[in-house]
This record gives sequence, structure tokens and C-alpha cells, in this order.
Amino acid sequence: MKKINILTALLAILSIGLVSCSDFLDREPLDQLTPGGFFASEGDLAAYSINSYAFASIQPGQYGISTFGYDNGTDNQAGPSGSNIWVPGEKKVAASGGAWNFSSIRQANYFFDNVLPKYEAGTIVGNQSNIKHYIGEMYVIRAYAYFDKLQNLGDFPIITTALADQEQVLIDASKREPRNKVARFILDDLQKATEMLKDEPPFGKNRISKDVAHLFRARVALYEATWEKYHKGTALVPGGEGWPGNAEDIKDFNIDNEIQHFLTEAMKDAKIVGDKMVNNLTANTATREGMDSNFNTLNPYYVMFADVNMEKYPEVLMWRQFVDGQTTHNVQMELERNGGSSGWTKGLVESFVMSNGLPIYDPASGYKSDVGVNNTLDGRDSRIVIFTKKDGDVNYYYADGSANIYTKPLILNSSDTRAITGYTIKKGKHYDPEQGEIHHKGTTGSIVFRGVEAMLTYMEASYEKNNTIDATADSYWRAIRRRANINEDYNRTINATIMANEAKGDWGAYSHGELVDKTLYNIRRERRNELIGEGMRWADLKRWRALDQVKNYHIEGFRFWNTPYETAYVDANGKSLIKVDPADGNVSPESVSEYLRPYQIVSINNSFYNGFNFIEAHYLEPIAQSNFRQTSTDKSDLTKSIIYQNPGWPLVAGQGAK
Repeated sequence: MKKINILTALLAILSIGLVSCSDFLDREPLDQLTPGGFFASEGDLAAYSINSYAFASIQPGQYGISTFGYDNGTDNQAGPSGSNIWVPGEKKVAASGGAWNFSSIRQANYFFDNVLPKYEAGTIVGNQSNIKHYIGEMYVIRAYAYFDKLQNLGDFPIITTALADQEQVLIDASKREPRNKVARFILDDLQKATEMLKDEPPFGKNRISKDVAHLFRARVALYEATWEKYHKGTALVPGGEGWPGNAEDIKDFNIDNEIQHFLTEAMKDAKIVGDKMVNNLTANTATREGMDSNFNTLNPYYVMFADVNMEKYPEVLMWRQFVDGQTTHNVQMELERNGGSSGWTKGLVESFVMSNGLPIYDPASGYKSDVGVNNTLDGRDSRIVIFTKKDGDVNYYYADGSANIYTKPLILNSSDTRAITGYTIKKGKHYDPEQGEIHHKGTTGSIVFRGVEAMLTYMEASYEKNNTIDATADSYWRAIRRRANINEDYNRTINATIMANEAKGDWGAYSHGELVDKTLYNIRRERRNELIGEGMRWADLKRWRALDQVKNYHIEGFRFWNTPYETAYVDANGKSLIKVDPADGNVSPESVSEYLRPYQIVSINNSFYNGFNFIEAHYLEPIAQSNFRQTSTDKSDLTKSIIYQNPGWPLVAGQGAK
């Protein structure tokens, strides 16, 4: 009973710490709060590490489609409103808060401060293999927290201990390190993790495994390699023109050597996982529906993203479980009965080739037309077919086996339930109304790490490094295409690719404002198509520097005008519900495009009416003003801070980037 009470108290303390920490290195002295006898047993370590998990997954209790909507605001998906990242001057420096915080990092460091001495002395009681595993988990957790900082802020302090609550100590520790050193530090943590973690984690794949660490390590290495390659020479990389860091910190820095190092590491770790996946990808039967009326699986690949128990899929390396009566979510309610306030873009849908491997614009492709969603998707790469609602699809089955049928995109719904683009997301949707429509119990799992990512990472890293498709990349690429039920000869697609056509709807066709070569583009296309709705697009676009050319860009959805949809939306009396009006319309006018433009429906108080525009500063987040004051030697002068602002952003709150 005493042990249970101590654990309960610790978890409560940590929960408070996660929401109440200050920005200034999160100075709460956890050593004064945590019971002194903790970290004495295997169970203590297991409880602390699992409570520190902060991986991207479906969040309990929230409305919306959660992780399946994380790519809203990109060229893949559209939400009800555009992001202020697309309007220069609207995104502003905050007074406090933001990405500059250390709560998760300090929580991990506190663990290491207390556990490593006991582990080395052999005084922690329990299964030594499991004890070692939980320490490995915490290395992954710290690496995950640091990767978040790397993506959002770039240069960042490297701190490996829970610091004393002394102002000068904390100020000195706030010094930003060049981003390549941060990335190397993350890789070092993940290397330690691979040496300590088990292949099969305790309690199954709801916990971190060795392969998770390898996959994540490959992800980090590829991210940094491509960021440095495509942002080379700018203020966003060490040594680039206008970089605000200290030249002394990069005196031995050679960016080309760094790029090669990170690509090599990405290939190494990706291959470890990819070789296990290549013959173990979940089968895709290409059946249009994923389940029958008894909720039996008709298509394992489809159901993998909507299953209640994901333990059985070798491709799922880690997932989050939900249990009725304990922790549930609302994702199924949105996916089953409405548009989820999101939608695939025209650009994304058109990027998927035909099953014969040819782009839709190729004269021999066999593409029908874009008049109607069903015609648009007929004969296409099965991934866009099975993960998009089509007219006549089943929303869910009733208890008597009858079906609730999807008849047309819900483009006129309120903003929180609308099918924003007319291409309605189906990825992750179950067919049991108990999950969504009726009781909203939401117990379908949430994939955290999926093994196919390793194959995609290897393909990209190897081509970036060697400018060729080696035997391993070839086998991976063919396996992914085979699973997608398209012609596995990727060269057929490459040879038929016209970059000017692809560039119309795919920002990944560019790096630093220039079109990439056709082979690299198709590697990027494969990644885009395989990972739709999995929250990876933002990171990819930023590391590729694929946003420079986004100027007056209009997001489009399905073709509405001059199709049967134009007359399909009527009230009970047969009167049209369609309204074109700059003040309170519900569809964009035909005069701007035949395709639905969700951000050109009204012009009043609409910052996005004239399209998306991007500026370089938005590749990174600004640091809030309070952090400069706290770390300044003169509290009245923000410029005396030991830290520097990210390029293009001012120090003062309430101002936008230049």
C-alpha cells in the first residue's frame, strides 16, 4: 500500500509539473517534491518512464480527428481556416510561452541524475534486463523532446542534468548550441537507447522497443541532413549568411561533412528496421471497404489504422491503446458521421498515380475524369481509394447489419464538421457505430511509429547521399508499390513524370524555389502518398525547404462546378442550398475556379482570400520575449540576453517576422 501511495503521489506531482513549469529552464526543484525512496525498484522506473511519454498520438477526450488532421494547413490537407504561417506579419512573437521550454527535458534529466548512479551501483531492485530497458526508454524520451526543439527552434541549449535553482547557473545553461550539435546529441541519446532497449518491450508494443529507437534515429538523421543541405548558406544553418550564433562554436564545422554524416547514420538505422519490414508489410487487398457488417477485416492494411488491438501487425512498432471505461477518444465520431473539419487537397489526390504506374496526365494512363469523386479515384493507387470516402461508401453498420451510406461530401456543414475540400478523410475510420455514431466510446488504437517509414527514409537518404537507387532502396520501393497495388516498376512512373505538372499541386516538387530531379521527386511522392494523414508533411516540407515558392497559392479541393454536385445540395423542397456571396457564401465562385477553394468562399475579414504566402523566417518558431528578459544581464535591455532570436524575428512581443 505504501508503494502504491508513493507512486500515486509521484504521478500527481509530475502531472502538475507538466502544466505549471515556467519557461526559464523550468526551475521547479523536483528533488524537493519526489519521494526520496523512489527510483529504488524496476516498477518505479517503469512508472516514471511511461508517465513521461509525450509521443504524437490520438489525444483522449478531444473533438476532431486528432492525428489524422495534423497535416491541416499543408498542401496535403485543409482545415476550416488557414494557418497564420501563410500571412506575413500575422504570426507574431509571443510575450511568454511557446516552444522555448524545458519541462520534458528536465523531467528526463532528473531521472538520469537519480537513476544512473543507482544503476551503476547495482542497487535498483528487480529484473535487471527490464531496468536497463526503462533507462533506454528515457533516452528515447529525452531525444524526442530535443527533436521537437530542433524542428521548431533549431539551435538550442544542450542540458544533461536537472540544474540547481540558481539564476546565474540557469542563465549560463541557456546558451544556444548550433543545431548540428543538437542533432548529434539526439543521435547519441538514441544510440544509447538502442544498446539498452529490448527487442520485445515489457507489456507489448504500447511501450518503446529497440526498433522504435532505430526508426526514430533514422528520422532525426534524415531531417538534419536534408535541412542542412537545402537551407545551406542561409541564416537557418550554422555558418550561413546572417546566422546569429557564435563563430567560435563552429570553428571546426564543415556543413558538407555534416550532411554526409547524417545521411550515413540515417541509412544505417533505417536499414536495420527496413530489412525486417520489407517482407512483413501489412497486406492490402485493395478492397474498397475495410470491414463487413460483422466488423470482420476485409482489408488488413485499411484496418491496421482503425483496429482496437494493433499488437498483431509487425509493421506497427508502437501504438497507444484505448480502453472503454478508462481512456477513450472522439475520433471515430468525426470519421464516421461527418467531414471531420478537414479534407484532402486536389494537389494530394492528383499526386497519386494510376494502378498502372502512370501519372493521371499521361495520355496512356486510363484516367477517367475529375467529374465526381468516384470517377476521380477509379483505377488509382489504392491508398487514395481506400482512405477517401466515396459516394455510396458505408459510414458505419447498424446492429441489424444494415448500412448507413455516405451519399455526397458534406461541404455545407458547420466548420467543425465540414468536409472542407470535398475529399473526405477515411483513414482510421472504424465501421462500428458503438465506436463513434452511437456511444462515442472511441477505443481504436493510435499508431505512434510504423515500420514502413524506415524503408522510405532509407530510399531518400541513400539517393540524397549517392544519387542512385541502390539494391536495398530498389527492393524497398518495389515492396511499397506492390503493397499499394500499383505497378512496382517505379522507373515507369519516373519516365512519365512531367515536373511542371507535378509542381502545380505538390510543394515537395521544389527545394529552395527550384524543381528537383524526377527521381528524387518520385521518392518524395512515395513518402507523401504512403504517409497521408499521419502528421509527417509539415516536417518534410520544412526540411526540404519546399515553401520558398509558395506565393499567392490557392488550396483547392474537388471539382464542384459543372458537375452533378452543383445541383446535389437542396433542401426538403428541392431548393438549392448553394450560395455564392463574398460576405456569407458557402462555396467559392465558379469565376475563380471550377474546383472548391475553401479559403476563397468569403472575402470579408479573410486573410487567405488571395492565397498563401510564405516567408523564410516562418521555417522556425520565434522565441517569446520573456526568455530574453530572464536571461539578460540587464533586465531592461533584451539585447543583453545570452540567447539570440531566430532569424527574421524581432525580440519584442506582438511583432511579426520580416
